Amino acid sequence: MEPLRDVDPARIGTHALLARLGAGGMGQVYLGRSPGGRLVAVKVIRDEITGHPEALARFRREAETVRAVRSAYTANLIDASLAGAPYWLATEYVAGPTLGHAVAERGGLPADTCRRLFAALAEGLASVHAYGVTHRDLKPQNVILGAQGPQLIDFGIARGVGETALTQDGQAPGTPGYTAPEVLLGAEAGAAADVFALGATLAYAATGRPPFGTGVATTVSYRAVHEPVDVAGVEPGLAALIEACVAKDPAERPAPREVIARCGVRDALVDDPVYLGLGALGEAVPVHEMRTQGPGMMPGYTPTQGVAVSAPRRGRTGAWVAAGVALAVVGAVAVWKLVPFDGGGSGGAVRDGADKGGVTTEPPPVQGGQTPAATGSRGASKPAAEYIDNNQISRYVWTGSPDRDLAVQGVGQCNQPAEEKSPGAGFQSAVSTTSVNGKPGRSASIKMRIKYAEMEQSAPAPYYVSVAVKSPHDIEPSTGKPFPMDNRAVGYTSRPADIYTHYKSGGDVTLTYPDDFTMHAAGRTWPAVPLSADPGDWTVVFYHVEDDPTKYASIACSGFRVG
Repeated sequence: MEPLRDVDPARIGTHALLARLGAGGMGQVYLGRSPGGRLVAVKVIRDEITGHPEALARFRREAETVRAVRSAYTANLIDASLAGAPYWLATEYVAGPTLGHAVAERGGLPADTCRRLFAALAEGLASVHAYGVTHRDLKPQNVILGAQGPQLIDFGIARGVGETALTQDGQAPGTPGYTAPEVLLGAEAGAAADVFALGATLAYAATGRPPFGTGVATTVSYRAVHEPVDVAGVEPGLAALIEACVAKDPAERPAPREVIARCGVRDALVDDPVYLGLGALGEAVPVHEMRTQGPGMMPGYTPTQGVAVSAPRRGRTGAWVAAGVALAVVGAVAVWKLVPFDGGGSGGAVRDGADKGGVTTEPPPVQGGQTPAATGSRGASKPAAEYIDNNQISRYVWTGSPDRDLAVQGVGQCNQPAEEKSPGAGFQSAVSTTSVNGKPGRSASIKMRIKYAEMEQSAPAPYYVSVAVKSPHDIEPSTGKPFPMDNRAVGYTSRPADIYTHYKSGGDVTLTYPDDFTMHAAGRTWPAVPLSADPGDWTVVFYHVEDDPTKYASIACSGFRVG
């Protein structure tokens, strides 16, 4: 729980806002007080995505699902405003930590406590299923350990029988490590998929470890489809029940009622001393994170840490335009590209086409992203994070020119616009690699600069940019080998560099892949894989980075072909 900020409203509808409970992809969640004095959790959809029909449909679905499901295991809907902005809903406020937070603090739970919790959550699922609803995102963060028993929260991607799926770009609903194999492979998420998520959730509760390990989202999902759940050290009877629930074939999983019977509980969960002790762990109130579907779940994360993801922001919609000036880089020709700086118009690109001066080489470029701290008349700014966390889904895919040599030089296009308009007057990038007889070179060169920095009226505040390079396919960090699936991870990233390092001079920041790149995910760091590990079209995304490793937004996209 955090205090309200100056930007927060004092009221939403008739509810007075008291504090912040959490935030996520869809918006902000507040602790509120109803006119009669009842505490409520108020979810407010973000202004930036109110223009997205699918996001609004998902938010309305959550409200209607919570309204329809009247269960002892779910928070009841109190009020909602779904007709016009601001869109919001208010539910009962349930005090207590999430299961994810409690286990992260305490560690794995005793077998008897797990069985009681298993039975209670299975009963909750049976109650929800009786209304014809599947939750589709059961996980430790979506279970609140309330004083009267566990509560299921976040029905943002739940579905009723016969309803049309709401997904983005073919992405499976749910969270990697808790999403059933059949769903990951394209089937509908039915009641059996909730049972899989229940088993995975209890595996985490019993071991204190993510059920299918950590890593980027596709790596975790691959394990969920092909490898056994981690129940090492779990009491054999409980381990067998967990393994039954996470069977790869949905037809082999027990129904919730069978799970309850196999738990064989004889005492109330709220009388369990371990369960009672969990309520005192961490915050006195849960962080109700908005875990609705969009823009996907988090690559490179420990599935129980509850890192919030960012939904797509309004950004430029103009296409990239290649400039007429070329630069010789690492034995190849890299084409400088200018990102329109007017939020999507063409003025910047047209002006770049008139450039005749080539690239400024003095003062010398900054190598490896090692940018000096801002000094002198530079505007005040918080220092950037030392790295960016691989905690987002990246849907950026760069496709190179049909001409192989041009594609090696970075000529091609990305599949979608950036989230945030670029800084200043003319952000440019140039990328390229070498290719000898069709074989990939050892490195790629990536340059970026503010072409029209001299147009700034005064020295601008530092603006930090980190470059992400991702291979065509997902890479298993521990082996460096590609999986046969598209790469949705952010990728290997550079240390954030101040793009205005060469204010007034137009000099460029130069980076070399793989030397200047690493992957930061799940609290670990991996070196970048060599280009030869995955020939094809590699994607390069430029991110504006704030002072938090998890706070960054794309400003440009490019790429290069390997091999």
